[in-house]
Amino acid sequence: MKKKRILGWAGVSVTVVLSGIWAWWGAVENFHEGWYSQSLLENLFLFFFQYLLFAIVFVILALVILRWKKAGLILHLLAGVFCVWFFSGASFSVLGLLIVIPFAALGLLYYYGEPYPLKWAYRLILFVPLIITLAVSVPQGIRAAQRLDDGDLGTRIVEGNGVTLAWAPRGPGWPDRGVSWEEAREICRYLSEDGLTVMETEQNIWRLPTAEEAVRSMTIHGENAGGVWDIAAKTAVYEKTPDKESPLWDVHSKVIYYWTADTSGEDETRACIIVYHGGIYDKRKTDHQAYLSFRAVKAT
Repeated sequence: MKKKRILGWAGVSVTVVLSGIWAWWGAVENFHEGWYSQSLLENLFLFFFQYLLFAIVFVILALVILRWKKAGLILHLLAGVFCVWFFSGASFSVLGLLIVIPFAALGLLYYYGEPYPLKWAYRLILFVPLIITLAVSVPQGIRAAQRLDDGDLGTRIVEGNGVTLAWAPRGPGWPDRGVSWEEAREICRYLSEDGLTVMETEQNIWRLPTAEEAVRSMTIHGENAGGVWDIAAKTAVYEKTPDKESPLWDVHSKVIYYWTADTSGEDETRACIIVYHGGIYDKRKTDHQAYLSFRAVKAT
């Protein structure tokens, strides 16, 4: 009986740790790259069935196998097999260590174990990931609800902190889709004066902002964030942390990164991007994920 209790509580412990990690990750990512829809129901759907999915699955599988051992073991194994097929391109450190192996190990631990008293096993499995989710989501949700959105997706003149630039309107110079660095630069060269048309010949009116210009232009609640770009350290420091807000960002867009004109000093195949919260990083110039785009600028 003692051995069964050890095995059972080992299973509960692993479930709580993994569901807690996935709950934390899901809540953080949901308010970083998600929560952009104008529909609350759509935001909640993505939150639960995309960002919290693995936390929920680990919890449900544990609850099932605590009640029905054989059915629960089969479900754990099937879940692992499904993930191998569905996430076949994922790295082993994520797919293997955090998903597939835990599913199989948990199924065996619960099948041969007995985590008495069961009521505490149920409580820990249910409430630990729930508390983590709430602890992360509530403050992040309040912050997201306070984002400034003036609804103006036209050309914006942003001045302050030593920089004044016109930022392109929604359209080819500010697409709501992912583009590579070279594609962004190509579009800028051919962009018309009003920023709404890609011309047949080069216009050379618009361009990508430099990293320093982007940092100095970042805002928070309608005020300049006081950003300073340290080119030597490649870091940005702000008086106030900026956010995904008007006039530079579209609150209801998937895009959370903009390309800048600067390339990485260590690798010419990489270019600098700015995140809505003001961070500067570099990415491969060929990357064009849905959340990585650009917004062209020109002198006023």
